[in-house]
Amino acid sequence: MSDSGSSEPRDGGAQGGSSRRGVGNTVTVVLGAQWGDEGKGKVVDLLAQDADMVCRCQGGNNAGHTVVVDSVEYDFHLLPSGIINPKVTAFIGNGVVIHLPGLFEEAEKNVRKGKGWCPSVHCLIKIVSNGGCLIVHLIKGLEGWESRLIISDRAHIGTTKKGIGPVYSAKAARSGLRICDLLADFQQFSERFKHLASQYQSMYPSLEIDVDGELEKLKTYVDRIKPMVRDGVFFMYEALHGPSKKILVEGANAALLDIDFGTYPFVTSSNCTVGGVCTGLGMPPQNVGEVFGVVKAYTTRVGIGAFPTEQKNDIGELLQTRGKEVGVTTGRKRRCGWLDLVLIKYAHIINGFTALALTKLDILDVLPEIQEVLQKVEVQYETLPGWNTDTSAARTFDELPENAKKYVCFIEDRLDVP
Repeated sequence: MSDSGSSEPRDGGAQGGSSRRGVGNTVTVVLGAQWGDEGKGKVVDLLAQDADMVCRCQGGNNAGHTVVVDSVEYDFHLLPSGIINPKVTAFIGNGVVIHLPGLFEEAEKNVRKGKGWCPSVHCLIKIVSNGGCLIVHLIKGLEGWESRLIISDRAHIGTTKKGIGPVYSAKAARSGLRICDLLADFQQFSERFKHLASQYQSMYPSLEIDVDGELEKLKTYVDRIKPMVRDGVFFMYEALHGPSKKILVEGANAALLDIDFGTYPFVTSSNCTVGGVCTGLGMPPQNVGEVFGVVKAYTTRVGIGAFPTEQKNDIGELLQTRGKEVGVTTGRKRRCGWLDLVLIKYAHIINGFTALALTKLDILDVLPEIQEVLQKVEVQYETLPGWNTDTSAARTFDELPENAKKYVCFIEDRLDVP
């Protein structure tokens, strides 16, 4: 309201009034649209070639992304896979749970592979939010109990045993230990650590925790991580409202593993749909720009849970072998089956994909037919002709054989997403 009581828009600047700042930079988001392992790392690496900033917003080192650059294979679990571009700033947001030994070990391993373009871990670990929760060894020890959690008389949750579930549980219970706690006052941090250890030992009497030893190890990381830690909310705000930037956000896991919208209870412990971008980075929805859903040309899943189009036969074996379908983090073979468009449509309803990136089409090259809602449902298959032609060298849509083009167009038409 102005002094006269009338309501007027403020244009700021020349009139001396305060103006509402514009939306600022928008972020491009890359999300898995199935049960993970869709090839998000490859898509992120491609988009990161001209990015200024790459971000991780949720999950932990239960994620595994492989990127091959100049015949060198890099494995990422906590670091954003787009970090191979040495010009980008990597940001690990509040929503990520961090195992500090694993973070530095991952960085050091990839530095050794890097053929000199990155002389130290500081090239890779650049900015870490102060609000991220820590995975400590007493919590990693709990993963053994969580992985044996009985859901029914037949089903157990299979996990990566990285401590992800227990640390998100501690976060929700408001007893989690954050990076800012570690850096602020180590004496107070130690007291909270001991209290948390006591709680868990009362719940699990056989759990062995070397409290003093673990605290000594954590203390060695204080000086190492401190130069990289920032106030995550303010850092993200400055990135969004400063000079023009291309900001890329890499989602870990995938839509059907989301704690709220996935095939519960066989899910991860974080929000790996588009909402997790805002809560994990501390940014408003208005700054979300393009949302790319990554879809494998068939379907895979690690561990147990519903999988209506799974092929427990020669087709499944062929997909697993040709696609080299083995988990980056766990080393487990992935279950394989036909593309499930009902599943992709569901992921699109939640995430609002602006486009899809279809990966590993070449794995289907040798199949004469291609087939396209969940447990206890009847699957309706659409059968399309295969192309029986090598597509591994194709780099544009026009280079694909006609039946491969028809397969892509069929997916676009059914989902109404380019």
